[in-house]
This record gives sequence, C-alpha cells and structure tokens, in this order.
Amino acid sequence: MSRLWGSLLLRRMWVPVAWGRAAAGGSRTCGSTAAPDGVGGAALRRSYWRYLRRLVRGPPEPPFLHVCQVGDPVLRGVAAPVEREHLGGPELQRLVQVMRRQHCVGLSAPQLGVPQQVLALELTQALCQKTPPRQRALRQMEPFPLRVFVNPSLRVLDSRLVTFPEGCESVAGFLACVPRFQAVEISGLNANGEQVVWQASGWAARIIQHEMDHLQGCLFIDRMDSRTFTNICWMEVND
Repeated sequence: MSRLWGSLLLRRMWVPVAWGRAAAGGSRTCGSTAAPDGVGGAALRRSYWRYLRRLVRGPPEPPFLHVCQVGDPVLRGVAAPVEREHLGGPELQRLVQVMRRQHCVGLSAPQLGVPQQVLALELTQALCQKTPPRQRALRQMEPFPLRVFVNPSLRVLDSRLVTFPEGCESVAGFLACVPRFQAVEISGLNANGEQVVWQASGWAARIIQHEMDHLQGCLFIDRMDSRTFTNICWMEVND
C-alpha cells in the first residue's frame, strides 16, 4: 500500500523551476538563453518525472526541434555571420526540418536558438492552396521551391509599401497588418557555399523581408500597425 501511495504522490508532485538565472550560482535553469539582468519570469511548473528527465538528460541544446518564442533573448540579438568551414552543419538541416514540420513558409536560425545568419524559405503548392484564390491574387502569392541563404544581404527593388496581415512562428497565435516593400533582391551563399541571388516580388518578397528581420533581432510586432494586432483564436474564446 505504501508503494501505491508513493507512486500517486510522485504523479501529483510538481517541481517549480525559475526561468532565467538561479539566485545562488547564476547558472541557467530553464529556457534556451538566460534572461537579461533585472528581468524575471514566472516560475515554470514541471512534473516530477519531467524534472527527473531534465535532470538526467540536461537541457536541450540548439538547434532546437521547437521554435523559440518572443521573450527569448536570442530573438532580439543581431545574428553573426557564418564561417565558410561551418557550412553544411546541422543547423541547415534542422532549419528545413522544423520549417516543414511546422508548415511555415520561412524560418531563421535564431528562431531555433542559433544566433547565426541563416534562413530557409519555401512556399509549396499545398500551402498556397490553403489560401482562397482571390486572396492569393491580391497578395501575389505564387509557390516557390526551397531556398537556403547563408550570410544574406537585402536590396530593395521596388520601394512601394504593401500592407497585409502577417504572422510568425515565434509569436504564435497572433497576426497583424505589416507594411513591406513590393520587390526585393536577396543574395548570399547556399548550402554548398555558392553565391546565389533571387529577385522576388509580392508575397515572396514579404517572406524574405520577414526572415531578414529575424537576423537583425526584429520581429513583425516591431513593424505592425498595433491596432490590427489580433489573437487568431479570439472568436473561439467568445463561442
């Protein structure tokens, strides 16, 4: 009987773990990066078994299999250039893997906890078909194959601003209207270290600008019309 009660108690036991730096040793206890000095977070309630697993395995290391969320300092730093000898590392493969698993059209290395200048872009026909034809036409949304850029640079080709709703995997569950340039050119290295250039307009140009912002520590919420900021589940909450 004592073993049974012990098992039940362990199942119900929760271990509070503070975000950021531990008070005594200053080491990180949770999250991909330490919180800025003076900024605290809510305590994380972790089940006892999850606590033990974390204790044995240690914290996950980037590149993560999840997308970092707003509040993580890695999303606010300026990404560093990648050395040529480091091309073809696990970051590129993981970036494409997570992007496709999340069914998103672009992802940058900082979003996986890696502060380096790497981004991946892909708009499949299947994802395009999820948008009604009229909206696809208005947004100039056309599919394009996988493109990976390392140490990319951006040049504006058409400075007219076009505003449409935009979201981000790092600000999950929210949308807002964001102005973007109509056409841009992105250049950089591909996964093989070859110089590549892509001129894009419409929705592809928007995706490029969004991901390039990530490399500068900028999120779409920094450029949005704040009055259009929307929780995508607001109708379900009222239902």
